[in-house]
Amino acid sequence: MGTTTKREIAERLAQQTGLPQVAVKQVIQMLFDEIINEVSGGNRLEFRDFGVFEVVVRKPRTGRNPRTGAKVAVPPKRVVTFKMGKVMKDKVSGAATPPPAAQAPAQPPPTA
Repeated sequence: MGTTTKREIAERLAQQTGLPQVAVKQVIQMLFDEIINEVSGGNRLEFRDFGVFEVVVRKPRTGRNPRTGAKVAVPPKRVVTFKMGKVMKDKVSGAATPPPAAQAPAQPPPTA
């Protein structure tokens, strides 16, 4: 497992679509910019089967300075959460999509 960059994804998409890599990279960046704009505006973004980006406000709390042990007031803050969609969750967990259930042949009723 390694790290995949935006450039590597752009290269793959350019090969698959036949579009210039520069154009594909621009579209990817535009998508990221739109996601950032929507989430920073407090909007929830839902991409079916992929996942949901949402802004959550963390409550203020009292923390501790690990060096001195002194109590520190931690203010509330907004964070972005991501919840995986079903397709991504199944793929990441390694769960294969089960084939449609095969119907067992009907057995005749027992004869007496």
